[in-house]
Amino acid sequence: MTVDIKHLDHKGSGRGSTWRENDEGNPKKLRLIVPQTLPGETVKVTVDRPDRKKWRTNPQEILTTSPERVEPPCPHFEKCGGCIWQHWNYSGQLNYKTAHVKQILEHKGYDKGLVRETIGMEDPWHYRNKMEFTFSPEGDLGLHEQGNFRKIIPLETCLIAGETMVDATMVVSEWVKDHQLEGYDKDLHEGLLRHLMVRQSFATGEIMLALFATKAPEGPLQQAADDLVARITERCPNVKSLLWLENTDWADRAQSEKDHVLAGRDFINDEMAGYRFRLWFDTFFQTNPLQAAKLVELALEMGQPKKTEKMIDLFCGVGTFSLPFADRVKELAGIELVESSIESAKRNAEDNGLSNTRFLAKDARKGIDQMLESFGKPELLLIDPPRSGAGGKVMRRIGRAQPQRIVYVSCNPESFAEDLQELEPFGYTLKEVQPVDLFPHTFHVELVTIIELKEK
Repeated sequence: MTVDIKHLDHKGSGRGSTWRENDEGNPKKLRLIVPQTLPGETVKVTVDRPDRKKWRTNPQEILTTSPERVEPPCPHFEKCGGCIWQHWNYSGQLNYKTAHVKQILEHKGYDKGLVRETIGMEDPWHYRNKMEFTFSPEGDLGLHEQGNFRKIIPLETCLIAGETMVDATMVVSEWVKDHQLEGYDKDLHEGLLRHLMVRQSFATGEIMLALFATKAPEGPLQQAADDLVARITERCPNVKSLLWLENTDWADRAQSEKDHVLAGRDFINDEMAGYRFRLWFDTFFQTNPLQAAKLVELALEMGQPKKTEKMIDLFCGVGTFSLPFADRVKELAGIELVESSIESAKRNAEDNGLSNTRFLAKDARKGIDQMLESFGKPELLLIDPPRSGAGGKVMRRIGRAQPQRIVYVSCNPESFAEDLQELEPFGYTLKEVQPVDLFPHTFHVELVTIIELKEK
């Protein structure tokens, strides 16, 4: 059967519908999810279960091709679930992201004219400074198959990771095979190797390799661990942190119960927007450093911080925005739930010679009340929440605090629009929205926005 691709869903796959007779000869409308297709294309598909109303199927043949379709350069594209838009030319991706943001805000009643064109990258490849790869039970190292979390695609290359990161990853993969080490089986909850996290500072060149395993690197594993150190030391001189992290939890997350430093230190040094940061394996840091620096630049441009002002940075993390803003305001207070991030923020402020900051480890809702009581009312507030947004309770607390200007940095236009509506009863108006492409070849888009209190 054929289907016309009308739009893309929230995961970036093509969506369309068609009619088909069921076993009783009655027409039935099928809503289809067709990955690796583009709006305006007509594709031939096969549906094995026509009794279902919604079905995911791969295209057998592209009958009408979008003029924006290109040949994907990655050999893993058709199976890998990492960057699913490699078949779309980059200008088409950027135009779609701009239109997507405009559509969401217009649907919520806002002027789409406030949205600027999405800022892209000059070179949208090898932009990620952090990757998390997974081991299959057989010991293959790679990424999850698209739509199948149980299947691992063995890694040959990765065109969105830093090139030296991929080189170091391949050394680990070779080491696993040579020692015939087994991976972790998620169904049986047994096996040794679970994940490999690789992060690199594009500014300093330093690399961290963090191997997550269910056992310690001792006893029968000591020889293999020593060989890993020797190989990395000889072939990957940029690796300044080689970690073996024990994780026996059933949850499939890159977390650690006990840390072992095999070589180097337990952190690497990085820089962004002229400020120094220390990054541990569990430190949240923007994964596209070039575009993240653009976020900071835009936030400063929109926020217009002044030396006479107080400022609160909500969801401050390790201080990515806090440090450059602290240099430009009288006092800055940062709030973040994760205690390790707050300790990092304090240390980063000290490393950069900033003495006008204070940081609080608390959830946003309670933390903002406590900080307002001790710190006072801020003229400027910056918020950079997770994908789920800040939520109504936090936004209403911000509204009652009445900061003059709010810089809202968002990785999810939908949750941003919902949070924005919570501020309207408190006299706030949206002034500008700048989309930034931090994740080329994916459907994600970041926003930097400025929201101002109306003059009474």
